[in-house]
Amino acid sequence: MALTLFGYTISKDEPANLELRKQSFVAPDSDDGASTVAGGGYFGTYVDLDATAKSESDVITRYRETAMYPDVANAIDEIVTEGVAGTETEKLIDINLDQLNLSDQIKQSIRNEFDNILKKLEFKTKGQDYFRRWYIDGRLYFQKIIDNKNPQKGILELRYIDPRKIKKVRDIKKKKNDAGIDIIEKIEEFYIYNEKGIRYTQQYGNVPGLNQGIKISPDTIAFVPSGLMDMEKSIVLSYLHKAIKPANQLKMMEDSLVIYRISRAPERRIFYIDVGNLPKQKAEQYLKDVMNKYRNKIVYDSQTGEIRDDRKFMSMLEDFWLPRREGGRGTEITTLPGGENLGQIDDINYFQNKLYQSLNVPISRLQPSTGMNFGRAAEITRDELKFGKFVDKLRKRFNELFQDVLKTQLLLKGVMTSTDWDDIKENINYIYAQDRYYSELKDAENLRNRVDVLNQMAPFIGIYFSQEYVMKKVLRYTDEEMEQVKEQIQSEGVPPQPINNAEPQQ
Repeated sequence: MALTLFGYTISKDEPANLELRKQSFVAPDSDDGASTVAGGGYFGTYVDLDATAKSESDVITRYRETAMYPDVANAIDEIVTEGVAGTETEKLIDINLDQLNLSDQIKQSIRNEFDNILKKLEFKTKGQDYFRRWYIDGRLYFQKIIDNKNPQKGILELRYIDPRKIKKVRDIKKKKNDAGIDIIEKIEEFYIYNEKGIRYTQQYGNVPGLNQGIKISPDTIAFVPSGLMDMEKSIVLSYLHKAIKPANQLKMMEDSLVIYRISRAPERRIFYIDVGNLPKQKAEQYLKDVMNKYRNKIVYDSQTGEIRDDRKFMSMLEDFWLPRREGGRGTEITTLPGGENLGQIDDINYFQNKLYQSLNVPISRLQPSTGMNFGRAAEITRDELKFGKFVDKLRKRFNELFQDVLKTQLLLKGVMTSTDWDDIKENINYIYAQDRYYSELKDAENLRNRVDVLNQMAPFIGIYFSQEYVMKKVLRYTDEEMEQVKEQIQSEGVPPQPINNAEPQQ
């Protein structure tokens, strides 16, 4: 019995090169970690995802365990707060449609639907939590719930799905052409969901619930992978993957340091006992009697009036008892010094710095003794610049969530078709909120630099440079901002002022 396809499918316009794609003998490359199977392999009463799914679930669990380590958690907090700033007065993320050649009505519809998506996600309160889950797990799944009787209402709810319970599958069907070569005939993608988790079925046998799943249409699920893959491109990796080994090494070094300090902290005593010319057995017995003599202690209990023998057990790590033959220096007690290098933690600092480097977080951000620099942009360190580029990379990958959900919302609402979306999706930009103090400093410095350049170019405006060129290239105005500035100047009625004694243009 074949599995019933759950969910909905949005009608799509067939691409013009569909027939050309069917003529290929190579499966399309992707970075979503979908399990590729032969045709018909997933249409039984149970699903077997081989060892790939089991190892993927174990890897996600390992990522979450690594994220609980204090040093890793602090680094993740820096990345998450930098990626999605927690501001109260402005939106965490906004959409920019300046590059779209569409009417103002359609642009406003897109903005309205994007705001509805943020409300469905509760992004203002849960945005950082979603970003954290995606960064740690390396993937993010949402179910797009709609009203099947009235899909024009759009997405009603976006429900989070644990990535250990769902798996993307790609079913490739091939056929032989006239030359006997296997050519791809059809590629079908869908998801397998199991409430009890996707597991390796050979390990659990035919236990009900562990080797069965629900086949879900791909349009029902919003899937955002990290973009990182293993060498075989079968498992999506998290950005924490390269930090697992440094984190384990740091934990091992810290544990070994604690053990070393405890074992080397006490001062050990050495008892040299003179046994004279006693035979070996009598010498050993005499040594034991001396040890027991110092171990026993008669204690009087004043409350009960009892006398008891309270043995003082001494560990071999604290005291050493050594026999000494006649002719030696007699009985002697010496003391071994404790550890003298207990304050050396250079190896701990080395592995800690190595861990921070694997997470691409500047070490200066995680050291409490390091002060903050509020200087000019020229004083920004290379590590901070590298970290900023890394966060921008994370944001671009995370934007796939908004791209997927916004596409579904616009198609369901009838704002545009699938072909129209393919034409504009690359020109849609998402603007994240920045830390207000840093953003104000950056904006003020950029404006100051542009005005300085404008002052230097003022004598040549109208000769070698036009006003429109200066507004676009120097002041970085968009077309909408240029029109707004011109309208505001005309409405205020203020004549243009000369710059650096340059005559204003007529």
